Amino acid sequence: MIKTWDTVVRKPRKKPYRWLIYIALILIYVWAFSGVEFSGLKKTAGKVFSSIVSGIFSPDWGYVYLPDGEDLLRGLLDTLMISILGTFISAILCIPFAFWSARNMSRLRTVSGTGKIILSIVRTFPELVMALIFIKAVGPGSFAGVLALGVHSIGMLGKLYGDEIENIDRGPSEALTASGANKLQTLWFAVLPQVLPGFLSYTLYRFEINMRSASVLGAIGAGGIGVPLIFALSTRHWDRVGIILLGIVVMITITDLFSSAIRRKLV
Repeated sequence: MIKTWDTVVRKPRKKPYRWLIYIALILIYVWAFSGVEFSGLKKTAGKVFSSIVSGIFSPDWGYVYLPDGEDLLRGLLDTLMISILGTFISAILCIPFAFWSARNMSRLRTVSGTGKIILSIVRTFPELVMALIFIKAVGPGSFAGVLALGVHSIGMLGKLYGDEIENIDRGPSEALTASGANKLQTLWFAVLPQVLPGFLSYTLYRFEINMRSASVLGAIGAGGIGVPLIFALSTRHWDRVGIILLGIVVMITITDLFSSAIRRKLV
């Protein structure tokens, strides 16, 4: 009987190196955990933890609004403004870098490669490092937080914008070029209509990330709700910590729902 390819049952090939990969991963994890120093829990750990939990579940509602001083609403509003302005700055400034790094916008690969390298360098600096640099440059406050988020977000938004530009349909651009349109007209009528929905969607996604980051930057003096949060933590005012954390959760949840609804309509 002649066996054909349809009747032959192929046995799965054994992968002799699979167990070596597993062993290597286990050794890497063991090596990583061996470098973490653990001296045990402090005697007051249980008491402090119970105080934190009790403060979170019994928040200081009187701190929500204070007529004569800083309160939760002012801190959350400051955080919201920092994230909005930081996202707006990065969304505008990253557009030239996006077209610079897009491979289909230049005939020379070295040009787009240089743009990608610059965006990668910008992305390597975390928001906290950027905030520390701008605090030294312009002083502590919300302005340093806006600059930190704006500059840091250029790297990520520029990469996402560049990928969106590389995926456009070349047909409209070639048709306009064949009809005598210049580069500016081709960019305005053929490229931007295709990439604008993606740009807006990525901007909203980055705004969600910046909202979370702005809540943390205040801990090092860059404004926002992080400033009263770090003071409440340092003074062990746990009920105030609880209301601040609750306000951050509510603000971020509302922002995520609002942003997600807009992105679904854009994409």
